Amino acid sequence: MSLLKLKKEVHKANIRLYQSGLVTSTFGNASGIDRERSLVAIKPSGVPYKKLMPGDIVLVDLDGNKIEGNLNPSSDTKTHLELYKAFADIGGVAHTHSTYATAWAQAVKAIPCLGTTHADFFYGEIPCTGIIEDSCILKDYEFETGRLIVDTFRSIDYHYMKAVLVACHGPFSWGDNAEEAVKISIALEEIAKTALYSIIINPSLKNIKKNLLDKHYLRKHGKGAYYGQKKISYYPRHKN
Repeated sequence: MSLLKLKKEVHKANIRLYQSGLVTSTFGNASGIDRERSLVAIKPSGVPYKKLMPGDIVLVDLDGNKIEGNLNPSSDTKTHLELYKAFADIGGVAHTHSTYATAWAQAVKAIPCLGTTHADFFYGEIPCTGIIEDSCILKDYEFETGRLIVDTFRSIDYHYMKAVLVACHGPFSWGDNAEEAVKISIALEEIAKTALYSIIINPSLKNIKKNLLDKHYLRKHGKGAYYGQKKISYYPRHKN
């Protein structure tokens, strides 16, 4: 992929975050990575989405050095970079302060897997990190936030759980590219909302049973997945 194409894709992902209603003002950001070049394209810091252009997207290396762009990269860049370094085959990251997912993060509560809509996207509870230590806040806050997420996933497979709640902060999600990371963010917000209402209706709810979780997740994501349509190449028929 050319770097110009990467910047356009990341710009499109950021605009979709805004259009989906997951971000207000200049909150949130999306990024994508070129693994061959080890370069990350990310939204610039503090630029309103309505004014954001593909040329504004900033390129940085995995050490955080700006490679291309006249603007400063997102203040969350170091968090994104830690995820790219730790989760070796993800291609995009999204971060929002969406209302319902952020409410769970501020409550420092994992989102329980209460039904099959949740299980269609996430294999089990969506984890919440611990609250970041004061020493980490005083050192390199955004870097330490990334490390906090990575530490949370020491016993969780990031392939099957593509989102996390950072305690007192908000959600991060990831995928094969920036577009998928945004799609996961959209699904996460809907699931966070549904879980909240479900618990209001029935506070004694528990996670769904494992067989139902397995069925719904694996029918979409497992080796034997059968949800959706197979990729078929269609060729025009020629008359003899």
